[in-house]
Amino acid sequence: MNIFNKTIVLTGAAGGIGTEITKQLDQQGARLVLVDQNEAALDALTAQLMGEHVSLALDISSESGRSSLHTHCSEVPQGIDILINSAGAMDFSFVEQLDSKRLELLLKINVTMPILITQSLLPLLRKQTTRTSIVNVGSTFGSIGYPGFSAYCTSKFALRGFTETLRRELSDSTVNVLYVAPRAAATKMNTDSITQMNKELKNAMDPPEKVAKELIAALKSQKSVCYIGWPEKLFVRINSLFPKLVDNALRKQLPVIRRFAQ
Repeated sequence: MNIFNKTIVLTGAAGGIGTEITKQLDQQGARLVLVDQNEAALDALTAQLMGEHVSLALDISSESGRSSLHTHCSEVPQGIDILINSAGAMDFSFVEQLDSKRLELLLKINVTMPILITQSLLPLLRKQTTRTSIVNVGSTFGSIGYPGFSAYCTSKFALRGFTETLRRELSDSTVNVLYVAPRAAATKMNTDSITQMNKELKNAMDPPEKVAKELIAALKSQKSVCYIGWPEKLFVRINSLFPKLVDNALRKQLPVIRRFAQ
């Protein structure tokens, strides 16, 4: 899929991974509709870009925000070609520590929001006469339940299930559906505790530039699934076939994880 001159809607555009996706798409000549709640961060980002893009400071977790996004996209003369659901939230705590309001917000941002935005913009994507795409940014933790990330894993498991179902629902259409699953990425979404824990456990953290590059490559090649990082993608396969092996390996990490989650 050639992304030059394609109109791409990107949520979470001012986030760590979203920022890098934005910059690389800008360099490759895409027309961008950049969506984020942080207006100041959006303005700072668009000031760095070469092309002329649209930035929308919207709270897309609200019905009014999603309605505004749909209205704008429906008025784009050439239509929209690609939707990238990149907005996300993180939580690092064991089940006993979960805050109910934080849990509700995380599930809303990571699961409900991408589903409703996809539902809203899908008719516009289907109107196009050429190939279009939906990209959902998940996580390796959407395939491996990792201690201390119960809420986050739950949300990404759900997003992966939604993406798989959507891909099958649209398999007879011109809309390709891609699920991208990075391993840990070095962004501000990670707290200092998460970063220090990953260092102690020797868990690799990719720079967001790498994640963005691989996402765009998968989009261009019209893949349906893209797992980023080795050996994490191997662990995903092992976990699906021999979960007890992963149970035993993660049990050994529990003392370190508990120390940083407190």
